Amino acid sequence: MPSSFHVESADGYERLMGRWSRTLAPMLIDFAGLAEGDRVIDVGCGTGSLTFTLAQRPGLREIAAIDFSPVFVEAAKRANSDPRITIQQADACALPFEDDCFDRAMALLVLHFVPEAGKAVAEMARVVRSGGVVAAAVWDHYGGMSGMRMMWDTVVMLDEDALPLRRKYCFQPMMRPGEMKQTFIDQGLADVEETSLLIRMDYRSFDDYWQPIAAGEGPLGKYVAGLETTKRTAVDAAVRAAYEAGEPDGPRSFASVAWACRGRVV
Repeated sequence: MPSSFHVESADGYERLMGRWSRTLAPMLIDFAGLAEGDRVIDVGCGTGSLTFTLAQRPGLREIAAIDFSPVFVEAAKRANSDPRITIQQADACALPFEDDCFDRAMALLVLHFVPEAGKAVAEMARVVRSGGVVAAAVWDHYGGMSGMRMMWDTVVMLDEDALPLRRKYCFQPMMRPGEMKQTFIDQGLADVEETSLLIRMDYRSFDDYWQPIAAGEGPLGKYVAGLETTKRTAVDAAVRAAYEAGEPDGPRSFASVAWACRGRVV
């Protein structure tokens, strides 16, 4: 089942979100837990933020990574030098692995882009042994992504056509409080816990913040790339003004919150 995330390039994704995924990855790993000799699958590995962070933890026996996007898979394969890691193109809703072959399954910033996220959770549970752990994290787009919400809220003031896009962004699957927890429970996982993880997204300048979007990366980038010239100029200027907030251009820091959930396979 395809992802709803819009990919222009692996490098563009790294500037837009990959750098922040790497910051979040250790927090999800700590929440999920690891044990000596674990076999772990990273579902929706992207460019490898979670995969390569897992590889820094000693004692793991195997790290399997899959992603639906061949662009991401190619980039992650190029970056890999660890023989414990295997990376392949696959669907999160139809994992190409036998039952009970992993100790833990993790999905970092993935489930909100899977149209039928429950199927992905069920597949993660299927490939994990009894007593193993399934864990995932997704951004809280509505209440926890101040830097990205600033963009969307600015854009809709200039273009009412962006209103349904903002709604879709804010209420993607798994983003409402308790939604991911209930999905884990519905898929038969036990001892399900949900929490929130906080990082800060630190930008050097407006260009550092806006350039990946301006280049067409991600959902907002796809919208911006389709604007006619006059409206595009107005959007660029308005978002810059929101970023600067009356002060000279320079570094800015935005709090960013993810929902995280884990459960035990029965």
